[in-house]
Amino acid sequence: MTDHTARLDHVVLWVRDPVAAADFYEKAVGMEPLRLTEFAAGQVPFPSVRVNDETILDLMPLTFAERMTMLPGAAGSAGHPVNHVCLSLPRGDFDAFLGRLEERAVPVSELSYDSFGARGKATRSFYFRDPDGNVFEARHYD
Repeated sequence: MTDHTARLDHVVLWVRDPVAAADFYEKAVGMEPLRLTEFAAGQVPFPSVRVNDETILDLMPLTFAERMTMLPGAAGSAGHPVNHVCLSLPRGDFDAFLGRLEERAVPVSELSYDSFGARGKATRSFYFRDPDGNVFEARHYD
């Protein structure tokens, strides 16, 4: 049987320093870095971090913006505001993640309760910024 359910494959984030961004996502967020060694060796244009088995975040160097020629005006997407990206975690992972951000003095918002998302109302959520200013929400439903 073929699964025709749409899934989120990847999100590309513009970052000033892909190695530093990968370090943040690994150590503060808990995501596995991908292609970091290859990026450092100049073998691939950008590294990524794994969100889950099906989704990654690509950490695209901001200096590549001028090379974005796949669509007219694509170069202007560098720094284009996206409101935020939301990460959904199990309760225990949510608490551990919040603790890692606090250990690293990453500012986070107040906790919100019962905010609506893809799976209904989330029990708790909060917002934070990565080192490049990208805004993320973290939440749990259980």
